Amino acid sequence: MAAVISPVDAGPVSPPPSVAELRARLRDGKAALIQRFREARPTAPATSQLLRGLAHHVDLTLTDLWLHAGMPRGATLVAVGGYGRAELFPYSDVDVLVLLPDESLHAADHDAQQSTISGFITACWDIGLEIGSSVRTVSECVAEAERDVTVQTSLLEARFLCGSRRLFDQFRRAQAQAMDASAFFRAKLLEMRQRHVKYEDTPYSLEPNCKESPGGLRDLQVLVWVARAAGLGKNWHAMAANGLVTAFEVKQLQRNEGLLKLIRARLHVVAGRREDRLVFDLQTAVAETFGYQNTRERRASEALMRRYYWAAKAVAQLNQILMLNIEERITGSVGAPMRPINEKFFDRAGMLEVASDDLYERDRHAILETFLVFQQSVGIKGLSARTLRALYNARELMDAKFRRDPVNRALFMQILRQPEGHTHAFRLMNQTSVLGRYLWVFRRIVGQMQHDLFHVYTVDQHILMVLRNVRRFFIPEHAHEYPFCTQLAASFDKPWVLYVAALFHDVAKGRGGDHSDLGAVEVRRFCREHGIEREDAQLIEFLVKEHLTMSRVAQKEDLADAAVVEGFAARVRNPRWLTALYLLTVADIRGTSPKVWNAWKGKLLEDLYRAALRALGGARPNLDAEIEARQQEAQHALNLYSLPTGIEQPLWATLEISYFARHDAADLAWHARSLYQHVASPTPVVRARLSSVGEGLQVLVYAPDRQDLFARICGYFDYAQFNILDAKVHTTKTGYALDTFQVIAPQLEQGTGVSYRDLISLVETQLLQALVTTKALPEPSRGRQSRRVRSFPITPRVSLRPDERAQRWLLSVSTSDRSGLLYAIARVLARHQINLQLAKVSTLGERVEDTFLVDGPSLQLSRQQLEIESELLDAIA
Repeated sequence: MAAVISPVDAGPVSPPPSVAELRARLRDGKAALIQRFREARPTAPATSQLLRGLAHHVDLTLTDLWLHAGMPRGATLVAVGGYGRAELFPYSDVDVLVLLPDESLHAADHDAQQSTISGFITACWDIGLEIGSSVRTVSECVAEAERDVTVQTSLLEARFLCGSRRLFDQFRRAQAQAMDASAFFRAKLLEMRQRHVKYEDTPYSLEPNCKESPGGLRDLQVLVWVARAAGLGKNWHAMAANGLVTAFEVKQLQRNEGLLKLIRARLHVVAGRREDRLVFDLQTAVAETFGYQNTRERRASEALMRRYYWAAKAVAQLNQILMLNIEERITGSVGAPMRPINEKFFDRAGMLEVASDDLYERDRHAILETFLVFQQSVGIKGLSARTLRALYNARELMDAKFRRDPVNRALFMQILRQPEGHTHAFRLMNQTSVLGRYLWVFRRIVGQMQHDLFHVYTVDQHILMVLRNVRRFFIPEHAHEYPFCTQLAASFDKPWVLYVAALFHDVAKGRGGDHSDLGAVEVRRFCREHGIEREDAQLIEFLVKEHLTMSRVAQKEDLADAAVVEGFAARVRNPRWLTALYLLTVADIRGTSPKVWNAWKGKLLEDLYRAALRALGGARPNLDAEIEARQQEAQHALNLYSLPTGIEQPLWATLEISYFARHDAADLAWHARSLYQHVASPTPVVRARLSSVGEGLQVLVYAPDRQDLFARICGYFDYAQFNILDAKVHTTKTGYALDTFQVIAPQLEQGTGVSYRDLISLVETQLLQALVTTKALPEPSRGRQSRRVRSFPITPRVSLRPDERAQRWLLSVSTSDRSGLLYAIARVLARHQINLQLAKVSTLGERVEDTFLVDGPSLQLSRQQLEIESELLDAIA
């Protein structure tokens, strides 16, 4: 007969508590433990003790429920999954297995047993346990584990709670016999890779899942699972005894595991529910439980997240080392043949391996040489476990003397000057902490968040992404991505100059002050220390100092103004510097967020590049000649439509020179073809077409001018959920408005299958209806802000100042993005009878930087200016 064992000490048998008593005891005990989570010192040992305490409290409750339910003799209650590890987070599920003997399937009272078991599981839910349960025999467990590696993993951590110890031991033996360590390792490795891809394959997500993301708790658990399945140890110390991990690495594993557990536990407590994602809404609250506070230099959340990223980075490194070590043990590939590369390194099945474990201690120059050999060796696809471990243990060797060593400086420059392999080499250098140890200034921005609402990467990851983007300009296989950039890169003589600029362009973020100026100081020092020639050093410093200039001019200033182009050309000095700045600017914008770049921004940058190149070539803009050339090209285009000669003249006779300066020949022809029959039309004319830059629509509005016209157009686009990228506003000599808009249609963006022809027809019909109405302007919608905007709001700013010629005014607006924003601004301008001549709408992720060229009599009065600025601030707040 199977023995019935309870964790309660033997003694006088007392009646089991009632379900109501168990419910109250569970609730009160759990509440007390959660309160201790809130109040306990933020240390890893204290967290582990509380996690075990919560698991033990649930153990006692389940044991009492088991006895209360009168479960079948010979059955066993087993804790599995995370609960099986005897650590329970505040709001995690409680996973249990009701284990039955195989003969119970054929017992006469089988139905009664099932009813009893169902009553037990129901009682668990009734008292407030969020239980995940399964009922299986030993044979069923083995069969299910063979089919599903998730079940096999859960059972691997099984822990006896109460019932038949004999049956539990039988289950353990059967599980061990059925375990195929090689197949299990392979399955868990593939599962881990899929999970990493799901979470963007980086520990540096701005809202990481501290359990599932790369470098999270799950990566540590995978190590224990595969080692346990292979009989190589059930914990870090046992794995160290088997030679898988060093004593130093055990300390690192325990320290970082403790921090991740602590963050996850406090995340549960702060959220009041199961929540494993460090979402923006909760980052500050969790940070405050660690004692971090907002300061002028940095936010509390930034301090917490940087600590998290450093821990996740260490876990990702150690996970890679141990997984490779365990794989060698399981597959028996420890003695795999190696091909010598030189006296320091071997090629071991495509992995770069050090010749000896103490290589870096004997020869510190070999640290940087590792990455040079990685770039130069054909067929090498990564670093072996031995090399990764040697680099991990060599971190303290990379001190100030190491950074000043002339040989190391020469090696670093060799890495930069290699013809290929930069992207992977520098990513490996960052993953192994070599890059931050060698470039100490880079170390300061590793894991640093950016709260500017458009960067979606930490600073170090953004920098490496920009380096990758620059590198791709020089690879012919990627020419289809940015043909113009590839064309320019092909004739650029020193690509490494751009790589250095990419590495340093944001390296001074987070210090306060202008990071461009501070970065220029840092890169000037780097160039001096690394013996870079004066001409190249000057270009690199210029690129770092001015890396935001081209984007600002292209997106915020009037490129039809010759003075703007000449001023920019004077700043870049020569065509070589212009090309370098253009390539870095495109790579930088592309490296901020997938949402920031669009074809329209690309066109603006290319237009500025070409205009500045003409100015640098000594060809001062001859506006009259250029306009005449555009008009002739437009006339040729009109002839292709078999239209009568001169049909464009009635329209063109009404337009100022600024109109022709701001539109290319294709636009002039389209406008003339659309309007030649409506030059004096009393009703508005609306035309739309697919954008010539391959993204969104171009919309033309021609109507008798009135103060609220621009506001009504913006109101329609707001209602129809179009994003306005650019607006050009012109008033004819006869009092008509000729306005053109570049808009992105969300229906086309989301791939809903909506035909752009149908969309064009819809826009032309609905916008016309919106313009002919005489109703008062409706209130702008107050669109919902995203979680990121709510968590990291930016202070709205409005600036109104005269332009350089003091003829018009520049209105600059900076705020977080939301629907209805541009319409809200337009309503204020209409209310004060301000004429809008040009709108540059720049959306950077979830932040907008809009610039408007305006004029009007109310702007001449200081009191009116203050009133306008105040109303605009209220409108955009």
